[in-house]
Amino acid sequence: MTSCAAPRYLPAGESALVVEFGRTIDPAIHDRVMALDAAIAQAKLAGVIETVPTYRSIMIHFDPRLVTTDALTRALRSLETAAVARARPKRWRIPACYDPPHAEDLDEVAAILGLPPERIVELHLGALYRVYMYGFAPGFTFLGGLPEALRIPRRATPRPPAPAGSLLIAGGQALITSIVMPTGWYGIGRTPVKVFDPQRERVFLADIGDEIVFERIDPAAFDAMSRAAEAGELVARQEDLPEEFSQDG
Repeated sequence: MTSCAAPRYLPAGESALVVEFGRTIDPAIHDRVMALDAAIAQAKLAGVIETVPTYRSIMIHFDPRLVTTDALTRALRSLETAAVARARPKRWRIPACYDPPHAEDLDEVAAILGLPPERIVELHLGALYRVYMYGFAPGFTFLGGLPEALRIPRRATPRPPAPAGSLLIAGGQALITSIVMPTGWYGIGRTPVKVFDPQRERVFLADIGDEIVFERIDPAAFDAMSRAAEAGELVARQEDLPEEFSQDG
């Protein structure tokens, strides 16, 4: 399915509907997801409770007492997404440490990909990432834009828990973790930034569609920033993008 294909409307039980725009990680597909999300918010459709945008689709939770799946589908088909103004994305500059003990799987990734560890770091640092979705666990930040040279399959079996803030790669995707959890991905670095903090006014650091750039720090800076983050600081820098923005991640 290409990014210009007609959307598919897929019932998900009696109280949710998925609108699917494609089958790949593609900025154009994600733009269509976000355009529909913005149009739904503006239209204030009866019965809609929540929308959950993802890489290539959006799930719409609704109250079946107020609207049926068929009626909601008809309403969604009639929405004019092109005329809806979307929030301008932001760019986040996030500190990242790729030195021991924060790069637990870097040497393993280098061996699998046949690249020097420092080249792995250079490639990861040099990319511009897009926040495509949150999922799997609270605050897990799924990113697009990982360089093709860093494409590595998931592990056959999960590894021991990766710490919060781990920078993971696998399956052509990049991820920032928010909590300690076993993983089938590979950890090549870590950030002191809390991408998810229920105690903070801004619970989720980035909005869906925002951009992320990683900036290298050493272990001493990581420790200092970690203490600041525990005290409630964001320790990430936000930039507003120009009105005519473009995202390639």
